Amino acid sequence: MLRKIRLVLALFFWVAITLLFLDFTGTVHSWFGWMAKIQFVPAILALNVGVVIGLVVLTLVLGRVYCSVICPLGVMQDFFAWLGRRGKKRRNKYSYSPAISWLRYGMLGLFVIALVAGVSAIYTLIEPYSAYGRIASNILAPVYAWCNNLLAGYAEKSGSYAFYETEIIMRSITLIVAAVTLVVLFILSWRNGRTYCNTICTVGTVLGFLSKYSWLKPVIDTSKCNGCGLCGRRCKAACIDTKNHEIDYSRCVACMDCIDNCHQHAISYKHLKPAKGDVKDTKEETRKTDNGRRTFITGVGAVVATAAVKAQDKVVDGGLAVIEDKKIPVRKTRIVPPGAISLRHFSQHCTACQLCVSVCPTKVLRPSTDLKTFMQPESSYELGFCRPECTKCSEVCPDGAIVKITEAQKAATQIGHAVWVKENCLPLTKGVSCGNCARKCPVGAITMVAYDPNDPESPKIPVVNDERCIGCGACENLCPSRPFSAIYVEGHEHHREI
Repeated sequence: MLRKIRLVLALFFWVAITLLFLDFTGTVHSWFGWMAKIQFVPAILALNVGVVIGLVVLTLVLGRVYCSVICPLGVMQDFFAWLGRRGKKRRNKYSYSPAISWLRYGMLGLFVIALVAGVSAIYTLIEPYSAYGRIASNILAPVYAWCNNLLAGYAEKSGSYAFYETEIIMRSITLIVAAVTLVVLFILSWRNGRTYCNTICTVGTVLGFLSKYSWLKPVIDTSKCNGCGLCGRRCKAACIDTKNHEIDYSRCVACMDCIDNCHQHAISYKHLKPAKGDVKDTKEETRKTDNGRRTFITGVGAVVATAAVKAQDKVVDGGLAVIEDKKIPVRKTRIVPPGAISLRHFSQHCTACQLCVSVCPTKVLRPSTDLKTFMQPESSYELGFCRPECTKCSEVCPDGAIVKITEAQKAATQIGHAVWVKENCLPLTKGVSCGNCARKCPVGAITMVAYDPNDPESPKIPVVNDERCIGCGACENLCPSRPFSAIYVEGHEHHREI
């Protein structure tokens, strides 16, 4: 019964979190957006103390149910493991293996060092929620969008408009990273179950330490056990030593498979009370416990401390330019969304889960290819511009990298400023009038003036008012000049209100 409850909850969480990355209408986020904010590492980076305390208490009471129910990457691994057990010969394929402690704590140390040093390319690869987010947004989302467009095509032919088509965007770098991650996880899970969770995943290591002291846990009743070893052969965490009737609770993910498969009902989920006469080497055990606590507190303390400081349309105006794809301008400072506060704040908190990239309606956000900020989102205006009335990225960000803001705050936040490039401007290069940037600027920061002040009939060129420009990119996106716009946005290291 416990296993069935766990499976239902796990399926619910997995489907809901996956839909956060697939849904392009924005309706799912209003219902299930909170699920992204209760993920462990994003909650720490966002300093959501209530969530972190809640997850710690949950683990101290029930064990690592977070890993088997709430974590989407963990649930996905369970599905892969289930596929690996298809067939009678593979049904009972697992066996007990000792914990690889040096690798577990080594990965935790690497994660902390990378977080302290701000090397996002490392810690974003290790963090489980972000790894799943990249898989969902770069592999599952395009498939979902393709199916939607197929339905929209059939519906339109039958006179129904229940569906509408959406643009499918594939980004090579993050697609490769997501595909490699998916393949590695599939192989590990298909062969050995929860290998990733108990060797590489830093969240698993931290929660594993806590679960050793959980109030409820699977307990083997030696008086009922007949030594068949079935529980150990079904344990995907490889944590049940059937010969000695012991369970490594630091690796147990509370999946309840052992309880469900024990024909003798020798395993139950309950509070483990030490038996009389079983208290041996008390001082030694206390010493080991204290050392373990110091290691745990040091590692987690470092993470928390670091967190604390830390449609482009193919139509041009009047046919002024040849229709071709725009190229990305070389920016001295990258652009991050309003609510990011500063580049430093954004880099220290973002785990590159790609959720904001998935929900961006104008496709402005994209993963960075810079090694210093690898896969963290940044703004670029080839496909659209950042509309002042849209605040979706700030609403869904689970780790505090983008602070939630209102429409009024966004409209008054300067994330960059527009820069005019004389060599690309059509009035000067083609001798035709344009003014598209001035007409489309939502804040009226661009004015068209005569190129020659002494000749009112000279071509009109744009002049940018840096005090009013908010860096939304409307001018860059809608400029008819190709392949480079005659006006582009340069980012600001620190955002400011205007």
